[in-house]
Amino acid sequence: MGHDPLLEALQATSKAVERVLDPLLAVPEGNEKRVVEAMRYSVFSGGKRLRPFLVLSSAELFDVARPRALRVAAAIECVHCYSLIHDDLPAMDDDDLRRGKPTVHKQFDEATAILAGDALLTLAFEILADPETHSDPKVRVELISALAKASGHQGMVGGQMLDIYAENTSDWDERSVCRLQQMKTGALISFAAEAGAIMGHATEKARHSLQAYARGLGLAFQIADDLLDVEGSEEAVGKAVGKDADSGKATLVSLMGVERARQQAEMLSDQAIEHLSGFDNKASLLRAVAHFAVHRSS
Repeated sequence: MGHDPLLEALQATSKAVERVLDPLLAVPEGNEKRVVEAMRYSVFSGGKRLRPFLVLSSAELFDVARPRALRVAAAIECVHCYSLIHDDLPAMDDDDLRRGKPTVHKQFDEATAILAGDALLTLAFEILADPETHSDPKVRVELISALAKASGHQGMVGGQMLDIYAENTSDWDERSVCRLQQMKTGALISFAAEAGAIMGHATEKARHSLQAYARGLGLAFQIADDLLDVEGSEEAVGKAVGKDADSGKATLVSLMGVERARQQAEMLSDQAIEHLSGFDNKASLLRAVAHFAVHRSS
């Protein structure tokens, strides 16, 4: 069997990001150590590390120093893990499994899970504010601002609110669901793809290309997620499946049907790749990840 450059790059990203986060999440001596243990449980439980990978890949396009890019990659992974901890809570999606393991509130308790999520979110901005992340304070402020917007009520949190509203709602159409996904999943993916351009003082044209790439990628990735919820097994996916249908939640798969949704994901993936036409072979892994997003099994 030949090597899969994308798989190898994703694995290398995961190890490198964990090396950055390990000392930042050193377990203290006091009783507060329980919350740090819960943070570590979430962060070091595997996962695809797609968002950190996008940060590193976009940074390579603009010759950004890898140690700097890795810190931004670590920051976005903190935000992603916080969102998963809170999404899994009984008040939200009420999930018992994540990445094939008990969710944080199951492994610890609800209060600790809430605090671990809060602490990971704030750690992300602590990392970005540090001069080690970038020597230019303007770049650091722009990274903080962009990640805050992508994470908050205009992005991921707003999307989660729409997601809650989407349950047992009959008046949702494809446009409404696309907006939900663009906020809930797409905003953070867009930040990840644009972060390298921010660090590398890239042109507006280059930034717009990466934003457009990320829009297509984010939606394709989410449709693939929804298809896995319909067609995947709990063992392969690592979490409960069939939950969207059980809760009556509107998704592009429920609105379009499986075949049309799969065609839509393929089309979005192809469009995302087209937006990288202005970049050379440095963007080959970004192209590969757009293909991977719609052909994964977990």
